[in-house]
Order: sequence, then C-alpha cells, then structure tokens
Amino acid sequence: MTEPLALTLVTDRRLLPAGRDVASLAAEAAAAGVDRVQVREKDLPGRMLGAVVSAVAAALTGSTTQLVVNGRPDLALLYGAFGVQLPAEGLPLDGVRRAFPDLAIGQSCHSVEDAVRAEAAGATWIVLGPIFATPGKEQRALGLLVLTTAAASVAIPVHAVGGLSPDNARQARDAGARGILAIRAFTVQPVAAAVAAFRGIER
Repeated sequence: MTEPLALTLVTDRRLLPAGRDVASLAAEAAAAGVDRVQVREKDLPGRMLGAVVSAVAAALTGSTTQLVVNGRPDLALLYGAFGVQLPAEGLPLDGVRRAFPDLAIGQSCHSVEDAVRAEAAGATWIVLGPIFATPGKEQRALGLLVLTTAAASVAIPVHAVGGLSPDNARQARDAGARGILAIRAFTVQPVAAAVAAFRGIER
C-alpha cells in the first residue's frame, strides 16, 4: 500500500479572511489531521513572529500535528517545534545542524543538485519547488521530471511545493514526492475539506 502523503500547511496570515488568525487556522489543521504546520511569516519582526509561533505551538498542543518554523531555528527550539525549514538562501544547513542537533531540519531546494547537497549536509527532508506554476513564479516551475529525478537521487524524503492542490497532488506523489506543502489550497476552503480532498487521491 502506498504511504500517505505528508501534508504540510504553510501559513500566510495575509491570505486569511477577516476574523481569522494563524493560531485558529493551526487548530483547524490539527483537528483535520494535517501532519505539519509550518509558520512562514517572513515579514514579521522577531518579537511578533515569536508571538505567532508561541500561539501556534499552543494551538497544536495535544495533537499529533508537528510544528515547523521557517528560517528561525532559535524560535523552533524555544517553542518546542519539531523542526525548522531553511530557505535556500537562509542559514547554512551544516551550521544549523551543529548548533541545533535536536531539531529536524528541512532544506528548501530548487534543483536536483541542491537536493543532493542538502542531504550530504544533514537535512532531514527536502522541500523541492516550485513544481507547478504559482503566482509570480510562473517561469520558475521545475516540473515533474525534476521532482522524479531528485526523489531518485536522495534517500531522505522529498516534499513538493509550488502550485500543489488536490487536482495535481497525485502527479506529485507518483513522481516520488513523500509529502506536499501548500498555502492557498488550505485557505480557499475549510481545512478539513482540503485534507479530505488530498487524502482522496490515495484511495
């Protein structure tokens, strides 16, 4: 039986309707069975970002949903997150691995070569993308062949990002993705409906 895709909800408070916040979205995600919530609010200064991470950590308490913090291993450690997601142009992975040995570390990659280097540097998983066209990145889509090649080139899990939706998640899975990350797919409808649609591809 095919292993279910790991679902990661990536936050972007700017896409939430009035009256919603990131912590309530995280609570909804945990109740719906999302595997990970990645706090990715890159424009927030440190103190405000810390408050968001703290609120999300509280919202996930008691659930099996793991917390991942984008780019800030210090905040990930402080608030008991499962891991940190390092942007491609962010902190050096090997240095973060040495400084934060207990954190799981994801590395964002944009090529097969990036993925191979990330595995060698100690990444726990790789996020590869954008696989499909996304707003503002239409010309940067890597396509499924790059995903297939990357997944075959490393032993650690490769998760796909970029334009992922229930309509194309099966293609990503069949190309070798072990998980998917999405923002809009979880905000254009209730999280539970999105999770049901993503899980439906596995039947």
